[in-house]
Amino acid sequence: MKVPRNEIYFTFARSSGPGGQNVNKVNSKAILHWNVRHSALPYPVIARFFVKYSNRISEDGELVLQSVLTAINPAIKKTASFSKRNDQSVKQPPRKRRKTKPTRASKEKRLTSKKQQGRRKKTTAWF
Repeated sequence: MKVPRNEIYFTFARSSGPGGQNVNKVNSKAILHWNVRHSALPYPVIARFFVKYSNRISEDGELVLQSVLTAINPAIKKTASFSKRNDQSVKQPPRKRRKTKPTRASKEKRLTSKKQQGRRKKTTAWF
C-alpha cells in the first residue's frame, strides 16, 4: 500500500516535555496528516483501513501521526513502518473460511470420551 505523496501534508508544533529554554522556541514536533476518506487508494483498501485503524482516524476521516523527534523524516519513517507492519492485512482482502468436517478419528474420540464420562457418573455415588 503506497500512499500518494500529494495526499500527505505536515504541520509543526512545539514539543512537550523537558528541554529548557529551547523547547519554547523551536517547532520540533512534526505532525503528519492524511485524509484517508478522500484518498486515491481503491475503496476496498480504504474500507479495511477504516475497520482496522478506526481508533487512529478522526471523525473527518483524517489519520494523524505525530513524531516528537525533529523534523519530517522521522514522521515519514513512522508512517512507512506503520503501513509496512500491517500492509498485508489491509492491502489484501481476508481469506474466506473453508468449511471443514470433523475427521472420523475425532468423532470416535469425542464419542468414547462421552461414554467414559457417562460410565463415571453412573458408577459414582452422589450421596
